[in-house]
Amino acid sequence: MFFITNRPFVEGNKSSEMRKVSFDLDNNEATQSVYFCWRDDAKKAYVELGSENFMKAMRKSPARQVLFYIHDSAQFPEEHIFPVAEKLQALFDEQDKGLVDVVPVIWPCGTGTTVLKDFHEDHIAAESSGVAFARALEKFLVWRESVKSGEAPCLKRMSVMAHSMGNRVLRQALFCWSRYHRKGQVPLMFRNIFMLAADVFNEALENSREGRFICHSTRNVIVYYATDDRILGAGTVGPLGADSASRRLGHTGPEHIHLTPKNVYSVDCDDVNNKYDRPNGHTYFLADDKGDPGKVFLHMYDAMKKGRLEGHDEHRNLIIDLSFRSC
Repeated sequence: MFFITNRPFVEGNKSSEMRKVSFDLDNNEATQSVYFCWRDDAKKAYVELGSENFMKAMRKSPARQVLFYIHDSAQFPEEHIFPVAEKLQALFDEQDKGLVDVVPVIWPCGTGTTVLKDFHEDHIAAESSGVAFARALEKFLVWRESVKSGEAPCLKRMSVMAHSMGNRVLRQALFCWSRYHRKGQVPLMFRNIFMLAADVFNEALENSREGRFICHSTRNVIVYYATDDRILGAGTVGPLGADSASRRLGHTGPEHIHLTPKNVYSVDCDDVNNKYDRPNGHTYFLADDKGDPGKVFLHMYDAMKKGRLEGHDEHRNLIIDLSFRSC
C-alpha cells in the first residue's frame, strides 16, 4: 500500500530513496518534510520510495483512480490508520476491483490517553502539517501535468477522504498550497472531496474563509454530518478558549449553505451513523457489523464511480437512510 507522511522516522528526516524506515511513535512533531512511501502489508514494513519512484509506481498501478485518506486525531499507523485503509480498499474492491488505490496520508498525532491535552496538541500538529502536504500537492500537480517523450499523460482521477480532525490537515494543506506555491489560487485537481464528521467550524467552506480553497480544488465537496455524533457534540464547547466554542461542520453541516460555492453538498447521516459506530456515531463510513458496505460508503462509491451527485434537494442536502442504494 502506498502512503504519504510527515510523521518523523526513527532513521531521521534526511530523505533517501529506497531506505527502510520505521515511525518514531514517541515523536508527534509535525515536520515540514514529506515522505512518499510503500508499506509491505504482509510484513508491516515500510520503504521510502522518494517522490519520483512513488509517482512512477502509482502511474503503473492498474487502479483507475486514487483516494487519499486523511485520518482522525489520536490514530497510530498500525493500530488504526492502515487497518481502516485496508478495510476501505477491500470495500472498494468488492464493488469494482481496479477502481481505486486508497493512499493513507499520515500526520503526527498523540495517543489520546490524556484527552484534552492530546486534542489540543493534535489540533496544532494537524494545522502545522499543512506546509508539508502542500509540498506534496505541488509534486502531484507536476506529476499529473508532466508528459515525457513517449509517455501518455496521467489521467487518473484523484479524490480525498478526510475524517474528523483530518479535515484541518486538508484545509491547511490547501491554504498553504495557495499561499506558498500557487499565488493565492489552487487548480481544480480533485474529482471529489469527502469531508466526514469534519472537525472544523461549520462556516469553514464559506467564500470568506480559508476553507474556500477546498471548494476551489475539486469538482464536488461532500459534507457528511450527524447531529448525534457524540465526539463532535462533546467538543463544540471546551476549555481551550474561543476557538473551541463553535459548532462543527461534521455536527451540523454547513451553517449557511447559500454562502458556500455551488459545488458543496451536505449529507445528513443521522439515520445511519449509530448503526455503524455505536455509541459514538463518529466513524460511520465503513461497513456494518455483518461486513456489508455501509450506506455512507456506498454514497462515496457512487460519487467516485459517476463523478456526479444525485438525489440532493434544492438546498443541496440529502438524507441517507437504510433504503439508500448505490449505482
